[in-house]
Amino acid sequence: MTKFIFFTGGVVSSVGKGVTAAALGRLLKARGLTVAVQKLDPYINVDPGTMSPYQHGEVFVTEDGAETDLDLGHYERFIDINLNQVANVTTGRVYAEVIARERHGDYLGGTIQVIPHITNEIKRNIYLVAETTGADVALVEVGGTVGDIESLPFMEALRQMRSDVGHANTLYVHVTFLPYLAASQELKTKPTQHSVRELRGIGIQPDVIIARADHDIPQEHIQKIALFCDVKERAVIPAVTSDILYNIPLLLEETNLAEHVLERLQLKAKKQPDLRAWKAMIDRIRQPKPTIKIGIVGKYVELHDAYMSVRESLYHAGVANNRDVIVEWIHSGDLEKGKGWAQFAGLDGIVVPGGFGERGVEGKILAARWARENQVPYLGLCLGMQVMCIELARLALQSDEPNSTEFDLHTAHPVISLMPDQHDLADMGGTMRLGAYPCCLTPGTKAAAAYGQPEVSERHRHRWEFNNAYRELLMENGMVFSGLSPNGRLVEIAELSDHPFMLGSQFHPEFKSRPNRPHPLFKAFVEAAVRRQEAGEKYEVAKVESD
Repeated sequence: MTKFIFFTGGVVSSVGKGVTAAALGRLLKARGLTVAVQKLDPYINVDPGTMSPYQHGEVFVTEDGAETDLDLGHYERFIDINLNQVANVTTGRVYAEVIARERHGDYLGGTIQVIPHITNEIKRNIYLVAETTGADVALVEVGGTVGDIESLPFMEALRQMRSDVGHANTLYVHVTFLPYLAASQELKTKPTQHSVRELRGIGIQPDVIIARADHDIPQEHIQKIALFCDVKERAVIPAVTSDILYNIPLLLEETNLAEHVLERLQLKAKKQPDLRAWKAMIDRIRQPKPTIKIGIVGKYVELHDAYMSVRESLYHAGVANNRDVIVEWIHSGDLEKGKGWAQFAGLDGIVVPGGFGERGVEGKILAARWARENQVPYLGLCLGMQVMCIELARLALQSDEPNSTEFDLHTAHPVISLMPDQHDLADMGGTMRLGAYPCCLTPGTKAAAAYGQPEVSERHRHRWEFNNAYRELLMENGMVFSGLSPNGRLVEIAELSDHPFMLGSQFHPEFKSRPNRPHPLFKAFVEAAVRRQEAGEKYEVAKVESD
């Protein structure tokens, strides 16, 4: 049967549970085991799809169209697996299901309570991961920190799991933080002790403690944590902050964490772990390289996590092109006010990522114009493709009227418009074009050259589409529609024929990039930026005025 490893967090939030789970997943997969992953989020939203990126960071989309927590991006990138709907469960989803059953009469008039009804629904979702994947090991992370009121039902469900499936089939990993006091120049273990006491008060005794810290952890601290938290010394794992995110699996491998986990769960490795390719990747990352400067023009740039997959995809492509990518964060709203243009100085390329709502869109359009006029490599993602099309339509028609009906419902030139089956929808959540769809590539285009195959599958998250009434106009002005849906109705990729590299995709390629296998479009974009850099091309940075 599937073995379950549960991850909880202590002391502070954002302590690194997701990356730790992903890294351990990589080590188990290297030993020939099949791995599944799940994130349990205590918030009451059904999913993060309607949440502001300032609140939640990036919304990661799975192959089957689930809008999920950004930690699923870590899972996919580290373990190199594709996750699905069952991989992210929220309090809102749990309660929605229980209430729907109660309304349907499934509980035969009984009083609905947190225990057993809510906890049973949480456990049903956990078992669903094992049932749908048949994995050897399921890694289950609980969001938040021990002691949070909202996470208590999840903790109780995890406690019950040991009774349900047995001690040999469950393992609890507590990821905690050791603060450093500059005044006394020492790490403190007391918060970890209190965190574990809180966890034990809930009824969960951790089997492994991952001690996160920004400084080296003395052995005496490891011994103290083991003694006061009733954990074997070999099960207290030091995890000092790494300068390279993807080096964490190798650091954990040195602690023999994976071997301890296998022993504790009575599992046998199916093969000797071979991490040579991963080590070679880290060596390539560490190798000194020339830098390349890429601007990300977005409306949420104050919180870099809002564009986590975009940023990581650029790093992946940079390593493949022997470049250290330096990201310049540019606020699209500032460009509208005539500010921020100095940041364009020395850029080798720009990326305009997705987004929703009118704020900052005109700034993205101005950025697309700047890239077109200066022949600077441009990669547009979702909305980034749409603003590229709007900008060219404004040039072709010599008017600032072309727009998206998302931003101007009554525009005379709706270059971007709602999909026909979206007009009557009232709900915002889960009603977009979500998940993987096929895309047929046009031979002889930059997109086809990047992919090297005639058809691909990419993940979408959008409601508005390119309006086919404007295809001919844009084609007459240099636009090539290099990726279409199989029936030819939907534009998936657009590019300019008379530009070194100006390409936009209606989908989100960043969700499928891997550190050791960069996404083809990102790789091609960075290649174009490198060519421009090596050619030594210069341009005058001036504010682009709106029509």
